[in-house]
Amino acid sequence: MGVERKKGGKSRRSYATWEENEVVPIFVLEMVSHRPGGEYDEKLELYAELGVLYYLIYNPEFWQRDRHQPFELYKLENGVYQLQIGEPYWMPEVGLGIGRYRGLVGGLSQEILTWYDAAGDRCLSPEERERQRTEEERLAKEQERLAKEQAQQRVERLEEMLRSQGIDPDRLPDAVDSGD
Repeated sequence: MGVERKKGGKSRRSYATWEENEVVPIFVLEMVSHRPGGEYDEKLELYAELGVLYYLIYNPEFWQRDRHQPFELYKLENGVYQLQIGEPYWMPEVGLGIGRYRGLVGGLSQEILTWYDAAGDRCLSPEERERQRTEEERLAKEQERLAKEQAQQRVERLEEMLRSQGIDPDRLPDAVDSGD
């Protein structure tokens, strides 16, 4: 958010304020690895001192070992982090919510951390948006095909009704001018 994904032609793995004109991020995400790294104490204190408004500790695999929840979002209030409740959690200062959902990655179902909009709807990935657009186009074409089919069936029924009345539908008179 507000940070280039690449720096010096390489993917970023971290953000250093001294490399960013001392700009403190509004949101920090810490992914807990197999080796604890001070996410729940030292880093919590450091980010509070820096003034990071939101600090998310995402620990989907080792949360029981660490005696924490897999998703812990803290908001800095009066210089102290307060654990926030609810998912997705809306961050008005960021203009996004964040939370988890189950989705497919490489054909495997797994928990995914993702963004949400103000209505609480998950923000789709570019691939998901493309699939959705393609499906919407397919549905629109199918609806158009069905409407044409129904119109043709109606014409056929009307022609059949005219024939039952002794009128040849292929020999109907042209429209009569009403004199307007």
